[in-house]
Amino acid sequence: MAWKYMVYLLTAGNGKGHGIHSPFVYQLIREVFMDQEKLAAYELPEQYRRSLLHDATLLDIEDLGAGSIGGSSRQRTVAAIARNSVKHQRYASLLFRLGNFLKARQMLELGTCLGVTSMYLAAVSTAEEVVTMEGSSEIADLADAAFRIRGLDKLRLVRGNFDDQLPDVLQKMAQIDLAYVDGNHRKKPTLDYFNQILPLLPNEGCIVFDDIHWSGEMEEAWADICADHRVTLTIDLFAIGLVFVRKEQLEKQHFTIRY
Repeated sequence: MAWKYMVYLLTAGNGKGHGIHSPFVYQLIREVFMDQEKLAAYELPEQYRRSLLHDATLLDIEDLGAGSIGGSSRQRTVAAIARNSVKHQRYASLLFRLGNFLKARQMLELGTCLGVTSMYLAAVSTAEEVVTMEGSSEIADLADAAFRIRGLDKLRLVRGNFDDQLPDVLQKMAQIDLAYVDGNHRKKPTLDYFNQILPLLPNEGCIVFDDIHWSGEMEEAWADICADHRVTLTIDLFAIGLVFVRKEQLEKQHFTIRY
């Protein structure tokens, strides 16, 4: 990962938008990527994150994907999961700003984990519903309880294996303005989720894939997604990748941007 990150830093474009010839991407960089303001919307999920980091409760983990950077033990404390598997504030808040930028109303998250990023998505000003999916039952129970205690009624948690539950979830959604895919980090499932979600993505929508450089399989999946004829714009931020289908963009573009 260190070598991959070094290559990314050497090849990534300037993180301030200099030399970017796409007006849309330039606006995205200036208004979303570069925004460092600490917003009131960050307070609730970050308070929740801090509480998790001190929680010694032991959970049984059902890993239905390719494992975790945080370890392979079936039993882990909530604090260990929060330290190793929950997305850092830098990227969780980026998802929030992206949702606001896109004026996202209907959102989908594959991989609730403990629910921190779910809370960021629910805080998007235009959000009407956020469907978040989690395969590990004890983790799902903890996250769902946290949503209920905090009155986050825009969040709807779906339990179970994505492969089994996703078709039914998508059938009930008219469109998906923003999707965040953070689960089952293997090539075939990642491409399956992409192909199922893409038809519901509006012209202004975006799919965000987590850990696109996590393994060789994930890098292969990301390369296939970037090459897909239906996709017109992709952005590599190393930790995550953004996918757009903007039809007014006649030529396919790919950007690697330092973030």
